[in-house]
Amino acid sequence: MGKRDNRVAYINPIAAARARGPAQNSGPSIQDYLSRPRPTWEELKEQLEKKKKGSRALADFEDKMNVKWRKELAKNREKLLAGSDKEKDKKTTDKEKEEKKEKKERVIVDIANH
Repeated sequence: MGKRDNRVAYINPIAAARARGPAQNSGPSIQDYLSRPRPTWEELKEQLEKKKKGSRALADFEDKMNVKWRKELAKNREKLLAGSDKEKDKKTTDKEKEEKKEKKERVIVDIANH
């Protein structure tokens, strides 16, 4: 019985690549990229103006948040100005309860609308 032949043929990878020929074009060339259509200066200005304007929904949301923030600031001012007067503290707690009820009603209305 003879030994098995364990030799492996060595192929030079550079020579193999050259034998395959030039690489296939897999996408647009550099020339295609450079000669692509570009917007004019006026079109570019219009696009930038649209981006600056933003969405109407976002503006509405920010307005609502500003209103809520102003209410919260007013409430905190009342607390600070009231000091330790118990009557004023009762009034603020009543206001807070009313605000919580209003929030719950808003959430229920929003859920019903959607």
